[in-house]
Amino acid sequence: MKIGIIGAGHIGGNLTRRLTALGHDVSVANSRGPQTLTALAEETGATPVTVAEAARGAQVVVVTIPLKNVPDLPAGLFDEAADGFAVIDTGNYYPKQRDGRIEAIENGLTESRWTQQHLGHPVVKAFNGTYAQDILDKPLPAGDPGRMALPVAGDDAAAKRVVRDLIDELGFDTVDAGSVDESWRQQPGTPVYGLRAGVAEVTKALAAASPERTEEFRA
Repeated sequence: MKIGIIGAGHIGGNLTRRLTALGHDVSVANSRGPQTLTALAEETGATPVTVAEAARGAQVVVVTIPLKNVPDLPAGLFDEAADGFAVIDTGNYYPKQRDGRIEAIENGLTESRWTQQHLGHPVVKAFNGTYAQDILDKPLPAGDPGRMALPVAGDDAAAKRVVRDLIDELGFDTVDAGSVDESWRQQPGTPVYGLRAGVAEVTKALAAASPERTEEFRA
């Protein structure tokens, strides 16, 4: 599968490592330019590209950048993506720690709905509460009792299926966390955020979530 990754931080970098190891054709971009990704490219075999080129021909595009930078992504980002491509949004709203106040989110819009509006394409929320190192260290075969599960939210059933299958290939189970408007169940401060557990516990944690943001994650 051809996969474009926008953002080469902890999550983006480790997804690049795992997905290339699984044989996927990965292009990776960051805000500083492909010349800064030489080491990651040499380590993994991924192709360093500009942000504007990252989605070219991609069947899956991972957007894993600070939320505040989403509006700065180039126009026409997905113009040359593959037909039926899926977008994974790993983003979180950290108003005090990084992003500043985003009024629409403060007024109740989910992080991924806000991101989707700026991208102009449906997104599937995944990996936002996953420890980056776990992507490398915690994969287990399907059926292993210790296998971790990740919540996945999105409106597009076909895109969600693609993402859930990819996560399964990466070595993790998934739990359907509902629509993008329900993705608050996995935002920072909720029981499932950062939870290392299997399907039953993740399902229970999603059900126990409150839409009210904790003080730490409000502007």
